[in-house]
Amino acid sequence: MAKMAAKTFPVLFIAPSGVSEAVLASGLLKKLHDEAPNPRFTIVASRKVAPLFADMPKVERVVVTDREGSARRWFGVLGPMRARRWSLVVDVPARVIAGRLRPKGRPLRHQGDEPAHKLIEAAHLMRLEDDPPAPYLFVDAATDQRAAQMVAGEGPILALAPCAEWVGKAWPIERFGEVARRLRAPGGLLAGARVMLLGEKSNAHEIEPMRQVAPKDAVIDLVGKDLLTVVAALKRARLFIGNDTGFAQLAAAAGAPTLALFGPSDDRIWRPWGENVRVVRGARTLDEIRRVDPPLKAQVRHMIDLSADSVLAAADMLLEETVSV
Repeated sequence: MAKMAAKTFPVLFIAPSGVSEAVLASGLLKKLHDEAPNPRFTIVASRKVAPLFADMPKVERVVVTDREGSARRWFGVLGPMRARRWSLVVDVPARVIAGRLRPKGRPLRHQGDEPAHKLIEAAHLMRLEDDPPAPYLFVDAATDQRAAQMVAGEGPILALAPCAEWVGKAWPIERFGEVARRLRAPGGLLAGARVMLLGEKSNAHEIEPMRQVAPKDAVIDLVGKDLLTVVAALKRARLFIGNDTGFAQLAAAAGAPTLALFGPSDDRIWRPWGENVRVVRGARTLDEIRRVDPPLKAQVRHMIDLSADSVLAAADMLLEETVSV
């Protein structure tokens, strides 16, 4: 008698549109991949985020959408899926989904002064906030090999992501250069290190000065590379330093010792998740920054009060604490 096909567990996963939130929610997919009975995933994601799921097993389809979270978006993208019976729907952005596609989970809002971290909010959708799954991005052998070829060479790797989507969150790029030079100088904790540069394709011109912080053959330029290749490359980094962007989240998810620079954003909500993660801020608190710029939209360099000495001291401490990594 022929064996009956194992019953599948179809999961609809609606990813956040931003890289940071998508990385922080990625542990939910890993949890379902490992523990759900014969799962098959359909993932809805923005064009920026969709590449994060390219190597994930058990994915039937990745639906790419450029629309923002609106009723029209869900009607156009998810309308044809309403006829399918889903075993589970995980809607991380918590947008409006009609009928039986509406998930039972809701974003977690803590009472009082302490806000919930974005990873805890995502975990709450599956009632996992007491034991939230850490970020996890699947990287297959081909992607890993491609990254290995890109970073091949001798010496430790210092990864830097010196750009941000808003000038207020961007630490001055000349200070990134100063820290890199001091770390890799003779006597520095990363003496002679190679420098890995990270950023979006649109950042290529802005990052140009950073290509001078080390000899040409010691610069690994990954600006504009696909995100999974970046994750695989970051697994080989000895230290990452970057602003509060998706690249800091990718570095932490990859397991790289991660120093995240914060100013006009709340690290209680957006801190990269991981054991080897440290956050450094300037002299002003977030509340003090908000008094100057309440909507946090002004074209002001809010990170100017974070000194190179402070970042270098935090980097040295993190390197010493992660010698065995």
